[in-house]
Order: sequence, then structure tokens, then C-alpha cells
Amino acid sequence: MLSIPFGPLASHRSLAALPARLLLVLLLPLMTLLSTPQARADGIAELKDYLSGLNSLSADFRQITLGADGEQMIESSGTFYLLRPNRFRWDYDTPNEQQIVADGSRIYVHDQDLNQVTHSSQKKILDGTPAQLLASEKPVEDYFELRTLDEGDGRTWIELTPKAEDTEVVKLRIAFIDGQLDTLLMEDRFGQLTRFIFDDLERNPQLDYALFRFERPPGSDFLQAD
Repeated sequence: MLSIPFGPLASHRSLAALPARLLLVLLLPLMTLLSTPQARADGIAELKDYLSGLNSLSADFRQITLGADGEQMIESSGTFYLLRPNRFRWDYDTPNEQQIVADGSRIYVHDQDLNQVTHSSQKKILDGTPAQLLASEKPVEDYFELRTLDEGDGRTWIELTPKAEDTEVVKLRIAFIDGQLDTLLMEDRFGQLTRFIFDDLERNPQLDYALFRFERPPGSDFLQAD
């Protein structure tokens, strides 16, 4: 199976994970507050407004990887591109060069150090993930139950629970600051959490379809995972 950001597996090279119980201590110094019904409605409306008219995104990203014991193992960074519907690309620069491309049908993970490519069905991998949230043009409530969280940190937080059964991802959280996407958190069924922080985000840039076409590198191992 594939290890991708927003995918069902966690790997040291492509995912950041930590126990959910450590979220407040290690990631966000938050105070959990009760939301009013009006605040809950406004948060969900903000998410829907953000997705409405979204055609493409580009951003620098940073992700922090922690082990199950809460100790930091690695910090990764790179560039993210999204073209709706159903195309995205992650270019990892540090600590290892890696490329992940979704062309609308399949997902390709290229480990440049190993010169190895693993690929699999996109639909099979993405059910219930943040990638499905951002890349799909279908209404978000088709895939998720929604509620707003008031974490008292100046962000608008929305919690999304996948409607699909037997997904590896059990809960998503997405945060906005002044209407701009800031953070994505993903909790898997093992209680691990992945955090992505976005910088220099550009909404609806002009992106070429060629950016999301994967070309097999010469001499690479080409492994089908489904």
C-alpha cells in the first residue's frame, strides 16, 4: 500500500504522526471551549465558502513527524499543488526528495533516493481523507459529518468525520485564519495525528495540467500496489 500525506498510512518520510492525546501539549496550546450554535454554523459556512469556487491551490508546506511516544523524529517541507477535480502534487525537498502525483485516476509516489515508484488507484486510497475534501468538487457533506470547534486560538476550526465505513482516517480538522487555509490535521484509526501547516498559499493560480502528469523516471523500479 502507499504512504501519502492525506493517505491511510503513516511513514516517516511522507507523513507526520503523533498520538491524539498529545495534540494540546505538543502542537497547539489551546483551551477547549464550548461553541455556540451560531459559531458552529458560521464555521461550517466558512469551510463551504472556501471550497466554493476553488479551482486550484499552490503553497509551501511544513509537516512535523512525531513518534508514538511523542518524540519528534523528523520535520519535512516542500511545495503543494492542487487542481480540481482530483489532481494534486506534493514535492518534498527535505529531509529526503520525494514526489507524489495524483493525475485524477492513479497516485504515484516516487522515492528519488531509491529511484522507486509505487502507484495505486486514487479512489481506493483517498476515501475519507483531506485530499478528498480539497480535490473533490462534490459537496463536502456528501463525505463528512461537520461541526465547528472553538479552540480559542484565533483560528476557525472545523471537525470532519468521514461518513464512509472502515476508513483509515477517522477524523479531520481544518483551520482558517481570516478566511485563508492555515492548518490541516488528520487522525487515523490508531490515534495518530498528521499536521500540515501552509505558507505563501495562493488561491486559484494558473496551473498547467502537465504538472499533474507523472512520467516514469528512466531505470526506476515501478511497483503496482493494487
